[in-house]
Amino acid sequence: MKKTAFLSLSSCLLLAASFAAEERPNILFLFSDDQSYKTVSCYPEALPGVKTPNLDALAASGVRFTHAYLGSWCMPSRASILTGRHPHAIETMRLEGTYPGSTYNPEVCRFWPAVFRAEGYQTAQIGKWHTGTDSGWGRDWDHQIVWNRPLHPENAGNYFYDQIIYEDGVKRIEPGYSTDRYSDWAIDYLKGKKRDADKPWFLWLCYGAIHGPTTPAERHAGKHRNDEVIRPLDLFGPRPGKPSFLEATQAWERGENGVVYAGKSGAAFGEEENERKRRTFEDFVHQTNDCVEALDEGIGRVLAALQETGQLENTLIVFTADQGFGMGEHGFRMKLGPWDATYRSPLIVSMPSRFPRGKVCRQPVHGVDLVRTFHTLAGIDEAWEMHGHDLTPVLTNPALADGEIRPCFYEHTGHEYGSDVEKTLRDHPEDAVHNDVPFYIAMNDGRWKYIRYLKAGETEELYDLTSDPEELTNLADEPSQTDNLKRLRTLAREEARRTGAGFADEMPGTRQMAEGR
Repeated sequence: MKKTAFLSLSSCLLLAASFAAEERPNILFLFSDDQSYKTVSCYPEALPGVKTPNLDALAASGVRFTHAYLGSWCMPSRASILTGRHPHAIETMRLEGTYPGSTYNPEVCRFWPAVFRAEGYQTAQIGKWHTGTDSGWGRDWDHQIVWNRPLHPENAGNYFYDQIIYEDGVKRIEPGYSTDRYSDWAIDYLKGKKRDADKPWFLWLCYGAIHGPTTPAERHAGKHRNDEVIRPLDLFGPRPGKPSFLEATQAWERGENGVVYAGKSGAAFGEEENERKRRTFEDFVHQTNDCVEALDEGIGRVLAALQETGQLENTLIVFTADQGFGMGEHGFRMKLGPWDATYRSPLIVSMPSRFPRGKVCRQPVHGVDLVRTFHTLAGIDEAWEMHGHDLTPVLTNPALADGEIRPCFYEHTGHEYGSDVEKTLRDHPEDAVHNDVPFYIAMNDGRWKYIRYLKAGETEELYDLTSDPEELTNLADEPSQTDNLKRLRTLAREEARRTGAGFADEMPGTRQMAEGR
């Protein structure tokens, strides 16, 4: 009988019961914004010059996951975290009014921190809020200090200074550097401010760094100016086998003497057009690395406070990002794309009192898996159907053989959620696109990446992540991969069905299908 990395139902129930019988753990959920895994130095793919000693130390104390997929952009990533569901099954969530204005019906679109509150946890959220003008204070959160982007579109570009902040419902202007201030507020909470010492807690610390305008702290500006910069192989086309929309998303331009400048799309820094066009690719990379410095420093200070207050032993620590960010790969300077460079997040999970140290796990993870895992460790039943898989078995035994890896599904549905996705695909397929990127579903089975666009006639994509981790060579048209393509196509459809995607059985045909493959 083939060995499996996942425990039987009875074993999982016993494991959950044993966790519940112990003191319920605190949960510290560290969440960065638009951060490529290539900007975390414990990842082997890290860019030259990147140094994140505190995140590296966190990885040394826990499990670093090689592949994590939280969402295609800021809002759906957070919506999946708050609901435990993929965007196609999150009802009533909508953009409304001036971007990033958004709304949801809290009686239909429920957020699980309210359930944790009812079960005896104290819940807190600090930092960026990007999921509806209603931030849920008093319903989902006992304590909240947030920059509510949807509520104040006029302040939505202020990622680093002069933010409109709401502290437990009271509004003020915060002039300080946001990365530092968020860390300060989290430390205050860990040290007892606005925290009930008799309750376990869940703290979601949502940094705005390193999202554009990617502004480093003054103390770090220019620190990486002399770093080596390696240009991606497909910074410019041609890109045979890739989808046609890459012509529209090309974000870099060739200048004189081999200089590369930021081009027309993916305004990562928020400057005026002329200034942005003078920014070189090397400047973009250097400034990104500068901005990561304060993030790593802040996380180090927060972790030190956790240890100083004697809470480290009983706290699950998770670090990840809402999604990745293209740094020239496939011509991108934004998120949204289905490839690892534009979607994949870093992910580190640490709790040395329960899980091993210094391990690497090849199990691909989605954000909904984290939600399921939080429930397991807290000993709390899910109050509605969620989509994730419990990670406690692989956290306990991170080493997986090829046949033990569970395929991971992820998607991009633009601004649409719930049944609106199906309606758009059925009634207005021309609108099933966001910033020139068509809606898609994708699968990573531990070796193979499969991508299917929800646009009629578009190419499918198939990559061998072992031999081609940068996803440069699409194998979907290779005769030797026909059976593999069909296998992954079926897996993707089955996972869409399992998670309630109304479009699962009516997806538009691909070019390969039209050609009989």
